[in-house]
Amino acid sequence: MSTDRRILLFDLFGVIARHQRPGAQEKMAALCRAPVDAYTTAYWAHRPPYDTGRHSATVYWTRVLRALSRPACADTIEELRLTDIDSWSRVDDRMVAYVQSLRGRAEVALLSNIPADHADAFLAAQPWLHHLDHVAFSGKIHAAKPDPAAFHHCTAALNAAPAHFLFVDDREDNVRAAQAHGMNGHTFTGQDELTTVIDAWLTSDRMHNAAP
Repeated sequence: MSTDRRILLFDLFGVIARHQRPGAQEKMAALCRAPVDAYTTAYWAHRPPYDTGRHSATVYWTRVLRALSRPACADTIEELRLTDIDSWSRVDDRMVAYVQSLRGRAEVALLSNIPADHADAFLAAQPWLHHLDHVAFSGKIHAAKPDPAAFHHCTAALNAAPAHFLFVDDREDNVRAAQAHGMNGHTFTGQDELTTVIDAWLTSDRMHNAAP
């Protein structure tokens, strides 16, 4: 393996893509005919196995509906599934352009916690993803951040050492997990600061930990 590789590994939501659409939880709670607080609790409580591909969308939504004592009919499940996918579909066009611009200076990859069916929809709607050096979705690789297995997948897939990576995420716990794996890490707060960090890292003479 080359000792001078530079690989920029980006989180998706909260960095390149936007967080869940405002009002989405209320809309899905209404579809379930459930109070928003109870719905939100069930939505997140059953999410981890769905995010890592251990449960299908049907199993996930069936468990959410049963937790709310609601019938799990196929039409309701599909409406909830599509509404959920749409709620996570927005991207920051400025960040998308910036990430693409980096490919002439470094390898660029993505690591995101996202269910497999959401990943399929994102890949279909965002063709720029197909031009990255690697894309790792938790629902496809069966490991979600901050599990070390998610970071190991990326180093193995790119045949690179952890020190070759600068990992960018808006959640500090994920950045700390990447650093524990041996990667450099930066906690994302905005594009302007990120640009400064990446420019410094790409021009550094040796690998170092970027300031979180």
